[in-house]
Amino acid sequence: MQGHISKDNTIRAIWRSIKRDKYLLVLISPVVVYYIIFHYVPMYGALIAFKDYNPGIGFYNSPWVGFKWFKQFFESFYFWRLIRNAILLNIYGIIFGFPIPIIFALLLNEVSDGFFKRSIQTISYLPHFISLVVVVGMMVNFLSPVDGIVNMFLKSIGKEPINFMGDPRWFRFLYISSGIWQEFGWSSIIYLAALSAIDPTLYDAAKVDGANRWQQMLNITLPGIMPTIIILLILNVGHLLSVGFEKIILMYQPMTYEVADVISTYVYRRGVLGADYSFAAAVGLFNSIINFMLLVTFNRISKRLTEISLW
Repeated sequence: MQGHISKDNTIRAIWRSIKRDKYLLVLISPVVVYYIIFHYVPMYGALIAFKDYNPGIGFYNSPWVGFKWFKQFFESFYFWRLIRNAILLNIYGIIFGFPIPIIFALLLNEVSDGFFKRSIQTISYLPHFISLVVVVGMMVNFLSPVDGIVNMFLKSIGKEPINFMGDPRWFRFLYISSGIWQEFGWSSIIYLAALSAIDPTLYDAAKVDGANRWQQMLNITLPGIMPTIIILLILNVGHLLSVGFEKIILMYQPMTYEVADVISTYVYRRGVLGADYSFAAAVGLFNSIINFMLLVTFNRISKRLTEISLW
């Protein structure tokens, strides 16, 4: 009897919460529906990673092969090359790209001229809205060994032209630097929002104690946005093996495969172009599992060391 009453009270509490937050629930419902339809329902299709999928006989009738495709990927000549390239591109992106939006937000926060500050913000956001195709096209034109502006300058000072886009030594630098240029302004928005949440009275108290702007930044501003920095760092580390294939496909050439080829581009070539769907699904599933494990691991490390975590 008591359990029945407790269950009724729980149901009533749920209905009261629904009635109280009905407008918020309506507001978020399209996002929930989107994720259910396009992210959770398709997860059932990951089963083809364990099948020899044949479109002619369908999903259900394709024979089970167990871990055949995983084993084939692990034994592949390309396995370590793909892992190495993906990890290096992400590590370089974190080392050189992750601090730039933070530094930019801190510097912008020190600007007192409102018009100048808004102008710099707007200019820094613009590259984010430029298509990757356009960005890579600009790189190809500017770095062309024949008539690119960079090589024309090198020729003018007596240097030999460099085939930047076809030289493996330049690929990672171009990939990372162009990504920083395109995204640092947009990525700084979240840090600027975190900065606006810091209590201004803390700065007033620091001024009374004789702290200069540098000391205020080190002792108030940075600690104030540190939770945001750590959360975003965890999310970045959690995608250590994930590198978007769009930009790499636009940039790389057979000459740069050794340093440019990553898991996503390999899946695209073999899975989409080669119609080897089961193998591509197996590689993609492996990538997702490793990223999930990395996310959980670094989240736990962060929680233990800093008491800041995603959950």
